[in-house]
Amino acid sequence: MTDDPAPDPADSVSLRIEASADALYDIISDPVKMGELSPEFISGRWLDGATGAAVGARFKGKNKRGLVRWSTTSKVIAADRGREFAFEVADSGTRWGYVFEPDGTATVVTESRAAAGKYPFIAKAFATVLLGGVDSHAEELHAGMRATLEHLKQVAEASA
Repeated sequence: MTDDPAPDPADSVSLRIEASADALYDIISDPVKMGELSPEFISGRWLDGATGAAVGARFKGKNKRGLVRWSTTSKVIAADRGREFAFEVADSGTRWGYVFEPDGTATVVTESRAAAGKYPFIAKAFATVLLGGVDSHAEELHAGMRATLEHLKQVAEASA
């Protein structure tokens, strides 16, 4: 079987947070801290001796939805502190990104996801069988981006 095209168009959510772009980047670019923010990504760890965000660094992520659990391997493709952090998930063919735009004493953070290539057959089958369908999972991912940024806001503003 061949890979299918991406199941949905690019998607993004933005939120203004009263914290510096560098502080927000430091939280988002750490897979351990990110596990505390996302409703689906529950934990992560750097691979291959990496100790922080750098282009080419890889990390293993653990995810959940209801009773379903799975892991993914991602590769950092942008690591510009205080400006942009992005990675590609090999298992799903998805690019996740975060852009940080200073706005007075705050920062507007935009989380996005888009196809990084073809949607792998195994990812489509997994989403269809275990996650309620590709469209349903896409809707949940959009809501999850909003929730992630809201959690980021709570964490960052509480520590500021």
